[in-house]
Amino acid sequence: MEANEIKALVSLLDDSDHEVSNHVEKEIKNLGDEAIPFLEHHWEENPLNPPLQRRLENLIHELQYDNFTAGLIEWKENRLHDLLEGMWRIARYQYPDLDFQTIQKEINQIYFDSWLQLRDDLHPFDTIKALNHVFFEKHGFTANTKNFHSPANSLINQVIETKRGNPISLCVIYLLVAQRLGLPIFGVNLPSLFILTYKSKQIQFYINIFNKGLIFNKKDIDTYLKQMQLEPKEIFYEPCSNLEIVRRSLLNLMYSFKKNSETEKVEEIKYVYERLGL
Repeated sequence: MEANEIKALVSLLDDSDHEVSNHVEKEIKNLGDEAIPFLEHHWEENPLNPPLQRRLENLIHELQYDNFTAGLIEWKENRLHDLLEGMWRIARYQYPDLDFQTIQKEINQIYFDSWLQLRDDLHPFDTIKALNHVFFEKHGFTANTKNFHSPANSLINQVIETKRGNPISLCVIYLLVAQRLGLPIFGVNLPSLFILTYKSKQIQFYINIFNKGLIFNKKDIDTYLKQMQLEPKEIFYEPCSNLEIVRRSLLNLMYSFKKNSETEKVEEIKYVYERLGL
């Protein structure tokens, strides 16, 4: 449909004939996110018509949500589960216009700074210490303990901007850099605390990014599980998939909205979370 046709269609949304306006709304929904700029422009042109503006806002949100949902489902079904793309798609729930290249550029900078610090002859422990220096000292990332349940902690663009996040979001950024460096570092789905593991043929240990990259071992996980009164399971010690990381990030986002009593957002994220079921 041509731009002038879409504009004319949008202008009929406030037609006094409800049958006409409802039909128009269905046609606009069929257009998908192509119609969003026209809806936004029409909203700006009608500042003295609050009912129309609310209808436009609801329609824009519905189209953006449909796009967000379809994007994550497509990512699951048709991609190789690129982690950065998955996290970018989650962030687009709150920031629909977020540019992928912007996020990628920020990750690239952390990678470049880390690459300058590494040498092939470093022991894995020393490699992690070098990465920790870049991540926590040079770039200033830290645990957001003050606002732990803020939805921003699950949105990669916000974590990069504020340098504060929850265990999984901090792990994701660290992990993206480490894997680009060719390091055998992976996510681990530990209950109530997402961590990383360095796992090669010669050595395996764990890294708590939420505690400034603290290195620990399997016995420490055993102790943690005992304190949590949980039975040891393989998934608590071994690498998890990028799909599992994205699902857990969605779960954290859903919980944050629940803590903020944002019921509609809880239901919207829950729907996508279930569609990405393993």
